[in-house]
Amino acid sequence: MKIFRYTLSMLLLTGLLATSCQNNDYELGEKLDKSDIDFEVIQDFDADAGGNTVILINNTPETVSIWDYGTGRSNRAIDTIRYAFKGDYTIKFSASTAGGVVEMDPVPITVTDDNLNYVSDPLWEALSGGVGKSKTWYLDLDADGVSKYWNGPVYFSHKDLAWENSCLADDPEVCWTFEPDWSGNQWIGDAGDYGYMTFSLKGGPFVEVNHAFTTDRGLESGTYFLDIDTRMLTMTDAAPLQNSSAENDVSDWDNFRIISLTEDAMQLGAFHNSKDELMIFNFISKEYSDNWVPEETIPEPDEGFDPSFAPGELLEMLTGGAGSGRLWSLDAEGNPIDWVAGGNGWTTSHEDTRDWGWNDSWDTAVEGAWIRFDQFGGTLNYTRFQNGVETTGTFTIDEDTNEITLEGNTLLQNTDSELNSTASVITVVKAYGEEFAEKGIWFGTSYDESKDEWFAFHYVIP
Repeated sequence: MKIFRYTLSMLLLTGLLATSCQNNDYELGEKLDKSDIDFEVIQDFDADAGGNTVILINNTPETVSIWDYGTGRSNRAIDTIRYAFKGDYTIKFSASTAGGVVEMDPVPITVTDDNLNYVSDPLWEALSGGVGKSKTWYLDLDADGVSKYWNGPVYFSHKDLAWENSCLADDPEVCWTFEPDWSGNQWIGDAGDYGYMTFSLKGGPFVEVNHAFTTDRGLESGTYFLDIDTRMLTMTDAAPLQNSSAENDVSDWDNFRIISLTEDAMQLGAFHNSKDELMIFNFISKEYSDNWVPEETIPEPDEGFDPSFAPGELLEMLTGGAGSGRLWSLDAEGNPIDWVAGGNGWTTSHEDTRDWGWNDSWDTAVEGAWIRFDQFGGTLNYTRFQNGVETTGTFTIDEDTNEITLEGNTLLQNTDSELNSTASVITVVKAYGEEFAEKGIWFGTSYDESKDEWFAFHYVIP
């Protein structure tokens, strides 16, 4: 066992730093001299013949340790670190005293053999790809506003949420989570290319983070350590990818609680600087992202599309019944026309097609106009009233196809519009059963088979 020991006379300190665990206020005391600092760096060759295990000890009372051992940092009075890879390392130690920080001379050590057992846990492989490999991760939000694995790039939780959504608190119910979807919560951050972060185990635990979008950090290169027992990730000289607001909410960009980690996805919890909360950053691996295929969803057709009618039901809807007649007019103030593709329309008002579709000429053409289906005199009669002129004819219904044939007549006309229909055969594209009085009926006047698309007019009861 090799011991680098620095033991000299000690001074009693009159105060503690504000960064210590004490709540008492002390006046700034005298700064210690380097000769007053007692610390040890012990390379334990009994644990590892190659010197991979190193014990760090600060023997100086009433000081706070500041260790920098090349692959990470620590503030513990006694700590044990393990180097998986052989090489020359430098251990730096500083002591925070009542009078300021005392920086000691660095201690060089040499590790002569690899001990890859220290990085062989499956979590190391999930994070980095394994020894001799590297693995790249993205924040789960791209320039198109798509989150491929999670609901969004950032979740929020109680500070005691831990590995696999366990809870460190005595009462598990305090560990709430909030998992907002980005599409409905865009305050989380702008859509964009947030860059990448690459964890490597090529000769050492190295990490490179390219903050391409939301921070001023730019390209960072550092080291990292994965504590398997505590499920904590420590990053040195580099911070994870983050949304734009995180810099104001998080001050510790070194230590992160691992909430989940698989081959495809990872969640890192950063401690909020003013709330008892974690900001949970959601990542996906580059491989997962590159091979991701959007789940194909077939949209539900619009309400009432391709309706089915009982025998005689459509006739009664149009006319009001035997010996009756019913007026219909274009829904000029509502949603008068639509392109219904694959069962889904896209207009909700005449403003959706204003000027290129519905326009002032349509408003003028159909003002006060109506059509009537009736069964007066025992025949199926069709009447169009427009511009003070009434034209009459008959109609028939094909109940198998929902087609209505207007004998010698058409729907309401607008000869100033390219969308004017002169079709004498119209199809009921959408209807609403007993709700026809409130919702009307859609008459398709033309069909594009290549697009599975109807052009349709919406008629309502005036």
